Amino acid sequence: MILSMTGFGRAENVFEGKKITIDIKSLNSKSFDLNIKIPLRYKEKEFEIRKILNDRIIRGKVDCYINLENLEESTDVKINKTLIDSYINELRTIAADGPDFEYLKMAVRLPDAITSRPDELTEGEWEMLASIVNTAIDRFEEFRRTEGSILHEELNRNIQNIDKYLGEVIPFEEERIISVKERYQKSLKEFENVDETRFYQEMAYFTEKLDISEEKVRLAQHLKYYKEVMDNESFNGKKLGFISQEIGREINTLGSKANHAEIQKLVVMMKDDLEKIKEQTLNVL
Repeated sequence: MILSMTGFGRAENVFEGKKITIDIKSLNSKSFDLNIKIPLRYKEKEFEIRKILNDRIIRGKVDCYINLENLEESTDVKINKTLIDSYINELRTIAADGPDFEYLKMAVRLPDAITSRPDELTEGEWEMLASIVNTAIDRFEEFRRTEGSILHEELNRNIQNIDKYLGEVIPFEEERIISVKERYQKSLKEFENVDETRFYQEMAYFTEKLDISEEKVRLAQHLKYYKEVMDNESFNGKKLGFISQEIGREINTLGSKANHAEIQKLVVMMKDDLEKIKEQTLNVL
């Protein structure tokens, strides 16, 4: 089945007052080329996120944006009231004449009176983040499948066109050989003392050079193989690219041997469809 390298997927969810949104998009590329923008909070998990993306997306120029939005007011600072009261009471015993406000100013400077709640990434939040990444990739892959089905129809149509033009070469092929023979036989009558045996040997050699039977057979095989790979193999973009190159070689040889205006027209139409195939194949995963 064909998958497109072009894709887009988005997923979001909320975890403990934090809204996590992930966007993934890609264009065609010869390899996996990832550009990722990730909040500082999740930097420690960047390697794991990259591995998930690489394992599932396989190939393409990929952009991944992870956005984090706090939906609740921050409560990171903690005032230890019990400990501060204890500090103040102890300070009173040392300096009984001092005002409580002065004791308070001293108490809040003492150890553990005010602490910052550690904001570490928990295992639960990481599991939620990984789940959102995979959901975004699921939607991204669905987009790829939809685009791939459109690509499949277009490629199949172009392959069928080339096969149709190849079939239309057959009547002109016989006509071309007859025309060449008649032209050479007419030329033979215009000269005297011509070695007819040598003449017919040369004509047979020339006719053999114009023979396109092998090119037609190989081209038909390549077209059939392209369709088989397209229909039955996964992640087949590179392989289809190689087969399209072989199709091009046979079409070019067919054109160079054609020596017939109508066959040349058919070759031009084959090349037109082949260019479309090459362009579309670049976007196949």
